[in-house]
Amino acid sequence: MASRKMQDTEREALIAHAQALADIARAAILPWFRKPALAADNKADEGFDPVTQADRASEEAMRAYLRAHRPEDGILGEEFAPVESRSGLTWVLDPVDGTRGFLAGTPCWGVLIALADSEGPFLGVIDQPYIGERFLGGLGQGWTVGPQGERALRTRESVALEEAVLFTTFPEIGTEAERAAFGRVARAVRLTRYGMDCYAYALLAAGHVDLVIEAGLNAYDIAAPQAVIAAAGGIVTNWQGGRVDAGGQVIAAANSALHAQALALLQGA
Repeated sequence: MASRKMQDTEREALIAHAQALADIARAAILPWFRKPALAADNKADEGFDPVTQADRASEEAMRAYLRAHRPEDGILGEEFAPVESRSGLTWVLDPVDGTRGFLAGTPCWGVLIALADSEGPFLGVIDQPYIGERFLGGLGQGWTVGPQGERALRTRESVALEEAVLFTTFPEIGTEAERAAFGRVARAVRLTRYGMDCYAYALLAAGHVDLVIEAGLNAYDIAAPQAVIAAAGGIVTNWQGGRVDAGGQVIAAANSALHAQALALLQGA
C-alpha cells in the first residue's frame, strides 16, 4: 500500500496529526474526570456498557479536527457513525477506552487513536490524559513520554512463561469456554492481574507486562494497541494466531516465543 511507502515528510505529518488528536481529546475529557455530576447512559441491552459526556465530547472534538485537516480520510469511532475513506486511510478512535474505570475515578482508562489501511493499523497512540502519559508507535517511531520523561518503547525479549505477568480487563472473561482457556494460561504464569483496560497494552509495550488476553473486543479497542505493541517488538493476534483487526478474541505478547506458548494453552494444548 502507498501508505507504507511514504516520504519522511508524510510520516512526520501523520504522526503530528495523531499527537494533535491526542491533545484535543485530553482537553475535551479532563474537565469531566472525577466530577460527581457526570452522568452515564447505558448502551447495553444486558449488563452495563456506559457512555458519558466525556466520551462524546472527546470523539466529537477529534472528528472536527479530522474534518478540517484530513477530510479524505475515513473515521471509525465508538460513539458515532463511520465515515467512508476516500484516501485509503482510516482513523480508528476510542475516545475513552475504559469508561467504567473513568466513572470509578481510576486513572487506568485512556484515549486510543490509530491510523489504518487495508493491511491494518500502522500508527497508534495510547494516551492517559490524567497521568500525562503517552505511548506512540508506528512509522518508524516507538516511545513513551510522561512524568518520568521520555524513553523508547521495548517489550521484554526473553521471559519464561512461568515468570510472565498476565493481564485481562475482566475476571469473568468471555464465555465459559473462553474463561477455561484463559485459566489455563493464568495457572501457568507468575502473576495475573485485572482491570487495566487499554493501559495494560501500554505497559506491555513498555516492558512491564508480558501478556494481555481478552475476548469480546471491538476494532476500536485494539487498533491502537496493535500498532504500539508492534512498534515495540511485540505481537498481537487472535486466539488462532491470525489478524485481529476486527476485534474479538485477542492475545498480545511481548515476543513470539511467549506468544506461541500462551497460544498453545489457549487452544487446549
